Amino acid sequence: MQKDVIIALDFPGRKEALAFLDQFPAGEKPFVKIGMELFYAEGPDMVREIKARGHRIFLDLKLHDIPNTVRRAMAVLSRLDVDMVNLHAAGASEMMKGALEGLTRPDGTRPILIAVTQLTSTDESALKNELLIDVPMAETVMRYAKNAADSGLDGVVCSPLEAAAVKECCGAGFITVTPGIRFADSEAGDQKRIMTPERAARSGCDFIVVGRPITKASDPVAAYRRAVADFLG
Repeated sequence: MQKDVIIALDFPGRKEALAFLDQFPAGEKPFVKIGMELFYAEGPDMVREIKARGHRIFLDLKLHDIPNTVRRAMAVLSRLDVDMVNLHAAGASEMMKGALEGLTRPDGTRPILIAVTQLTSTDESALKNELLIDVPMAETVMRYAKNAADSGLDGVVCSPLEAAAVKECCGAGFITVTPGIRFADSEAGDQKRIMTPERAARSGCDFIVVGRPITKASDPVAAYRRAVADFLG
């Protein structure tokens, strides 16, 4: 599996997203993430348009509902020809198994399916005092990752701080997709558990998701290339 940098297209609409992508030369097609904001604003046609331009797409909608609802929703998403989709591991094993079933097409193909363990904006205090989870963050993430692996998923979204431990727990082939990536000279924003691309490369991360350090940069193409160089060497 080829490691890569995924750009988070956290834009309010089609105009802004395509204007950003238009800055890249014709032969340079970054892997991109379409999240809730852009998808809810523009719908499936936005996915189809960006896919038609030649980009790989991580559709980041974090499904979390009863197993039958998630199964049926994933069957719809499987028709969009995206490369990666996700759900919340907190939905538990039956939901994850249902998602896998729904996502798998009649010919047996499907996008990569990964589970969100804990959001990188969640810290130990929120875990304990708001979510009422008394075990440490690392232990919670490993349990959720193991549940995902046992349910047949391909990997998890986790903090870069936990990627190496996830690999040790679930195997080297279990994919780790890690947001919370910031350059050393970038602001943390609302992320709590963060890491630079260089450190992420040494920590077992397969895909890093980078948003504002690229999209808000004065030269986004240069910032993307910097992230690629730092992460892939």
